Amino acid sequence: MTERRSTGLLLALATAVISGFAVFLNGYGVKAVGDATLYTTAKNGVSLVVLLALAATIGAAAGRRGRLPLTRPTSAAQWWGLAAVGVLGGAVAFVLFFEGLARASSTNSAFLHKTLLIWVALLAVPILGERLGVWHLLAIVLLVVGQVGLAGGVSALVGTGQALVLGATLLWAVEVVLAKRLLADLSSWTVALARMGLGSVVLILWSVARGELGAVLSWSASQWGWVLLTGAILAGYVSTWFAALARAQAVDVTAILVVGAVITAVLATAVQGVPLAPQTGWLLLVLAGGALMWAPARQRTREVAV
Repeated sequence: MTERRSTGLLLALATAVISGFAVFLNGYGVKAVGDATLYTTAKNGVSLVVLLALAATIGAAAGRRGRLPLTRPTSAAQWWGLAAVGVLGGAVAFVLFFEGLARASSTNSAFLHKTLLIWVALLAVPILGERLGVWHLLAIVLLVVGQVGLAGGVSALVGTGQALVLGATLLWAVEVVLAKRLLADLSSWTVALARMGLGSVVLILWSVARGELGAVLSWSASQWGWVLLTGAILAGYVSTWFAALARAQAVDVTAILVVGAVITAVLATAVQGVPLAPQTGWLLLVLAGGALMWAPARQRTREVAV
């Protein structure tokens, strides 16, 4: 395993932990605010501000070494790619996800979000030329089976809310492939800020068109607290996610992301009193699937295209 890939997987693991907390907390946040789209707009705006502050800090430090965290797109294709990432991944998918989260449980939403692995694998092989080996295939099986078990079976995934979350996940799969292409030439900070920046602009314009943006002025301190908390968490998710995607295969980092479901399940037990014992076997399958992504480098010689 190369040092670059190892770093990418560690960053993906950090993203998974953040995701586990985010999915659980967002279930409370979206219900506290009431309007899922407006909640998403405000939360993403907070995330953008945090990302800009982080980029400015890192840029100032890197500037003394002659390196900046941002790279300027040099072709029309890169500009269009960033626009697609911002609109699809940073706006439309978020609206679908949080509208769905307002109607479905956080556990089911977490599962559907983690099916991202399947859709990314289906796209990454033919489009990005990524290769899946024996360890990938075994890991995917373990992760999917474990997730189905945690969700309580496939029948628990039927409903309007679940359909919206699945739609968001499909859009995010497309975004992952686009972002991976862009990250070959652009820094992760460039892609992250384009996603959240353009996405926030689109969400604000949509809220203005709906005549609902002014409602944020009447939010309580508690509602703003949820927005600030989840917005800061989202900034951490986005920054580590694109950094991981820049260093390792899209399939690899997406597989590690599934481990976030374990965090969500543990939080549901600790806060909501959901029994953990019946889920232990499924959780172990998820952890085993994630662990397989750290298969020894020598196993890479057995990789085959699928």
